[in-house]
Amino acid sequence: MDLGLDSRVVLVAGGRGYIGRAVVQRLREEGATVVVASRNPGEDGVAVDLTDTASARAAVERVLAEHGRLDGLVVTAAPAAGTLDPARNSDPEQIATAFDAKSLGFLRLANAAAPAMREAGYGRIVGISGQNAYLTGNTTGAVRNAALVIAAKNLADDLAGSGVTVNTVNPGPVVDEPSSQVRPGAPGESSPDQIAALVTFLVSPLAAAVSGEAIATGHRVRGVVTF
Repeated sequence: MDLGLDSRVVLVAGGRGYIGRAVVQRLREEGATVVVASRNPGEDGVAVDLTDTASARAAVERVLAEHGRLDGLVVTAAPAAGTLDPARNSDPEQIATAFDAKSLGFLRLANAAAPAMREAGYGRIVGISGQNAYLTGNTTGAVRNAALVIAAKNLADDLAGSGVTVNTVNPGPVVDEPSSQVRPGAPGESSPDQIAALVTFLVSPLAAAVSGEAIATGHRVRGVVTF
């Protein structure tokens, strides 16, 4: 299936990470021009610090200056869950830091990209959240992921009718070889490639009718209904 991504320019924040690398590869396979943004992007990328509003704006401005357009934004950047201290899951300082890096980082970059997309009448914004948003037991993980979903939905509503869509993808555990088994009370596993396939569709023109959605990969928490 042709996703219509030839000539499209997509900025992938966190494109050197575990999920981000798969997203970059899949987008390029579909013909998109992909710009990688990260703290250490390499020679062909754009440096960005998502805790800094000016840095987020500068990254978007550079893409627009070099390519003349910005059709898609994918934000996978966030400190890995394994870097968070389980003993501090309810520590306000850890929660605030994680919230700023993931949820506000997404919002900073999305807010920087949205004006140019609105002016063009076309844009796709996708954030990577996580199914911790639906679970208790890890306050840090729940707050930073749920906040990203809420921020994305608000932004989607603000941009409704403009040609710009905003969605989130919510993986459970991410592993190279996901199991088909899903335990009661737990989310299912998914691979970076599976996540990348969904993200690539959401970035494509074919996803024009999908906005304001939070879509799980693997399997949404078994035994839990969310609205």
